[in-house]
Amino acid sequence: MNDFKKITEQPSHYRHLEKMSVNEILTNINKEDKTVPLAVAKVIPQIEKLVQAIVDKMMAGGRLFYIGAGTSGRLGVVDASECPPTYGVPYGLVIGLIAGGTKAITQAVEFAEDSLEQGWKDLLEHQVSAKDVVVGIAASGRTPYVIGALKKCRESEIVTGSISCNPEAPVSNEADYPIEVVVGPEFVTGSTRMKSGTAQKLVLNMISTAVMIRLGRVEDNKMVNMQLTNDKLVDRGVRMVMDNTGLTDYEQAHQLLIKNGSVKKAVDAWLKK
Repeated sequence: MNDFKKITEQPSHYRHLEKMSVNEILTNINKEDKTVPLAVAKVIPQIEKLVQAIVDKMMAGGRLFYIGAGTSGRLGVVDASECPPTYGVPYGLVIGLIAGGTKAITQAVEFAEDSLEQGWKDLLEHQVSAKDVVVGIAASGRTPYVIGALKKCRESEIVTGSISCNPEAPVSNEADYPIEVVVGPEFVTGSTRMKSGTAQKLVLNMISTAVMIRLGRVEDNKMVNMQLTNDKLVDRGVRMVMDNTGLTDYEQAHQLLIKNGSVKKAVDAWLKK
């Protein structure tokens, strides 16, 4: 791979962490964390281009894939898994893949990220096609599992994006829409689950939220299509129904929500009366 600035591996700005008090450790971590949103703000134009590409593909019937290893892979899996309950979209519309498979979500799988071929094989198990978008996530920007997958995607005319935390990262060369959030050295040298992970999480939040809003899964500022999977969400849904219909009787709004299965359907049913 091409040589590039591995800022994520550079020494921490802090020395002798073991000699710090707990307050000093926490204060310095927080100080570093404050720089992350500013780094993300710099790449909003690149995020915007990727979001629009995803929206265009999904409106035409495509899907969104996240693919990564380690912390990066876990963050993709988390973001994908939150889309159905939050926005009421079907499982399988947003898919998170991690090197090493399901086991790797909770346990490190040795050398899983080092295969240039396995990422593409994992995508093929989901019948990935030119209708879809594949976003590779790699803090270092040099993870073989991710780079190999994106390379094969481009050869198959599949739109690709990437999220990394080093400038001129190798993974960017295989992405139609590369995003490089350069957050600088970590508080603990090389621990990219910290600032880099936070940056990736922020970008993923922005991507999935913006995409779902553009797909019509949010009305005003509310998750009107969320799944009613627990008492908290049911209560939230009831109050949204009351707000949107003018109903003042909690139980009546509750029955309307349960009968129709979502806030949007409940409100539509009430307004059609």
